[in-house]
Amino acid sequence: MSVWVTEEVMRRGLRFCSRGSLWQQRNFLLSASIKDSCSPDKQFFHLWSPRQSQAWLSRRPVSSVRFYSQGANHGDDLEDRERLPSQPADTASAERQRKSPFLELLESCGSPSDVLDLTGKYSPTARQVSHCLNHMWATTKKMTDEQRRYELQLMFEHPAFDQLLQRAMKIVAHIHDEDVTYSLLSMVNLGVPQRSRVVQTFLRTCQEKLNDFDEKSLSILASSLEQMEDGANVRVLKEGMRLVVEARLPGIKNVMALQTMMRLLGKDAPKDLKWKLEKKALSMTDHFSLPNAQYMISTMATMGFFSKPLLDVCSKKITENIHGIPFNRIFKLLQSCRELRYRDVHLLTSISDYVASSLDIWTNKQLLLFLSVFENLVFCPAALMDAYADKVIANPDVLTLKDLLCVLKVYSSLSYDLQDRRQQFLDSLSRVLISYLPKISAFELLKAVYCLCLLGHFPYAPLEQLLQSSVLEKLAGSKFPKSQERMFQTVDVCLRVDRPPLPQPLTVPASVLGDPTPSTPSVNPRLLLDLQSLLEDQVHMMLQEGVMVENLYFIDAAVTKPTPNQTSVCEARIGGGEGCSPAESSERIAVMYAPQSGFCYGTSNPRGPLAVKIRHLKILGYNSVLVTEQDLQSVSEEARIDFLRERIFPQHHRPETQPDEKEHLRS
Repeated sequence: MSVWVTEEVMRRGLRFCSRGSLWQQRNFLLSASIKDSCSPDKQFFHLWSPRQSQAWLSRRPVSSVRFYSQGANHGDDLEDRERLPSQPADTASAERQRKSPFLELLESCGSPSDVLDLTGKYSPTARQVSHCLNHMWATTKKMTDEQRRYELQLMFEHPAFDQLLQRAMKIVAHIHDEDVTYSLLSMVNLGVPQRSRVVQTFLRTCQEKLNDFDEKSLSILASSLEQMEDGANVRVLKEGMRLVVEARLPGIKNVMALQTMMRLLGKDAPKDLKWKLEKKALSMTDHFSLPNAQYMISTMATMGFFSKPLLDVCSKKITENIHGIPFNRIFKLLQSCRELRYRDVHLLTSISDYVASSLDIWTNKQLLLFLSVFENLVFCPAALMDAYADKVIANPDVLTLKDLLCVLKVYSSLSYDLQDRRQQFLDSLSRVLISYLPKISAFELLKAVYCLCLLGHFPYAPLEQLLQSSVLEKLAGSKFPKSQERMFQTVDVCLRVDRPPLPQPLTVPASVLGDPTPSTPSVNPRLLLDLQSLLEDQVHMMLQEGVMVENLYFIDAAVTKPTPNQTSVCEARIGGGEGCSPAESSERIAVMYAPQSGFCYGTSNPRGPLAVKIRHLKILGYNSVLVTEQDLQSVSEEARIDFLRERIFPQHHRPETQPDEKEHLRS
């Protein structure tokens, strides 16, 4: 290895020595005006210099770009789209070029500077200029970030670089359409400034040839424009692309080309065009490969366009082939689903099961990113939650402070029940938190304690440190006062209601709890009418509207219901002319309207603050009945009353209620 490194250093040193005098004499492309489609007087200048190229390199790494490659196997992985395909050779001259010594030497070049050295020795033909630019980009794609920055810096400083671009400008009007678009794409990816004369010349040429571009050339051009900043020529080309795509949409036959054009059109595409694109995509679903299905979902996220039929087709394809998909594509898929607010239980469950079954192949960071994006989707990945909990129990010390806060946030938000492993898991997290107490910030400590309280776990050391006056003073100037007050209110009510056995009693100061008089939400009127109809003949029932419990929890309606034994006693008293106090009742029911966001998606399991509310109401003697918007709006009044009767009087539930209607109410 040391010999190889020595040889490489010598090679770089010789390259610098051989170019030293040339770099002092290097010529830049002359500043020149070029007529812009919208601004004829605008001038475009060659903008790069060593200092400017360093600034560009520091802020924008070169990234690989997906674009249409004709003849790709639909079963191939997405990597096929990220490799720069060799350009087609469908003519005799192209065959001769492919076999030419120049191209053989080009293939042996391992960096942009090697390519430029080659162009200094041999004068490339028109089409070979395009090959050179393509190969320069291709050589950088497999480099590390540091190596890529270094090689691109050498490229910008190389005297042959300007000469190659000057040559490209001279021949742009005479080369094949694909060569024009490939060259533009390569220059954009290499970081040639967008306002430079060479890039603007290629953009103008693309405008002139746009109507003649075939499906592949349009796709490559779309990939270039997708990465470019807004500018007059870019705007004109995008508008032209929109018109061309709309006109040629029925004739597009390649899925990748369609997706690339969809991404280019983006969120600003007219709705009627989006519907046409959806119809076209649906007509091609039989030809979707696994990469097509993955890329279509991210494409729709880019467009900001939600099409459930198309998303369902893609989800089914991915679910059937989930095994073997690498991390970056699964994560991108989940992020796209979140952006689209699309959740398919089968897809999300299959991803959770796959990740859990192959836990050892993922890094801890990847697993936490999966958990975090699932939490953002409000979906509980049960298999993954179980598997990761076992991993934490086995080795909790691998968690950094950032990891710990992420784990606490996910598990408290989704309120997942680990059953017999729950206490062991929470004890492991508490030990890790205690180890970070000397260096944890005040706000991070508040978030950690808040999450543990949601989980019903109360380690003394973190609680005691949080409630110290010095820590509370640091939180006094928080940028998030409302969220801070909400977290302290939760910690306070948990200490009062859960009554954890602590070495010393702890209380939350009133100064950090915010307004002591919480706002009282209005009772859902439809729910109240249904309850009144249900209880109008129940003489022993008491209905209270809008009850506030513990100065924090709002109940739409509290129903006081005697137990069977207590009912007979009350009947005897009423028959004897006596009253029967509701306080003597042994059961209270809290009927609450709950938003769908309060449940883990696809289940009836409450999560986060709603789960804590139910836990606390149970401690305070209430049984909770949750009613969602779907329960109130999707069925008839009779079905709604039957649903409430089943929940409040399960022993009196009418058996004749239709099973399918009951199932609908529970879903």
